[in-house]
Amino acid sequence: MVRVVLATHNAHKAREFQQLLGREIPGLEIVAYDGPEPVEDGVSFEENALIKARAAAAHTGLPALADDSGICVDVMGGAPGIFSARWAGSHDDASANLRLLLDQLADIPDADRGAHFTATLALLAPAGEPTVVQGIWPGTIAREPRGANGHGYDPIFVPDGRDVTAAELSAEEKNAESHRARALSAIVPALRELAGRGHRVGS
Repeated sequence: MVRVVLATHNAHKAREFQQLLGREIPGLEIVAYDGPEPVEDGVSFEENALIKARAAAAHTGLPALADDSGICVDVMGGAPGIFSARWAGSHDDASANLRLLLDQLADIPDADRGAHFTATLALLAPAGEPTVVQGIWPGTIAREPRGANGHGYDPIFVPDGRDVTAAELSAEEKNAESHRARALSAIVPALRELAGRGHRVGS
């Protein structure tokens, strides 16, 4: 068994990562992080993911996996980007974030409402070089929220090739094509290599 700490206090997210990665890498155990929250003062998804991974690896002595993600709107120069979770000023107020973004795009025509979700994953083994991958999910911003299956900006994000929002997709559909799914697929080779080396730092 190879244990990897996921740099989050969210036990649900740890279980989600375990389900998605455990199918690909038998013997991999994803555990939630129980240490102090690092200050995410990076200026990119990659920098913030690495900050979280380094903090978790240092605290636990285990290989650490961290993600940083958000929505990037073309006409806004890539904003909200790394500020997606606190776009309206209060961290994790998803409803306020979503409504503010819609208000800011109210006068933007449909042809110019392109956007994408970005997920960046950083994998760091103690004393090792980090592996950083990115998943991009392109689409457009709808004019009103639709759907109840998602969270965050999902109700206003229409993936390319779809006529429904991410919040109207089933969990299976979203797990197959989302930005996080694409990033997880990209990190699998590095995790397999880690598992193949039998990395068991910590307990």
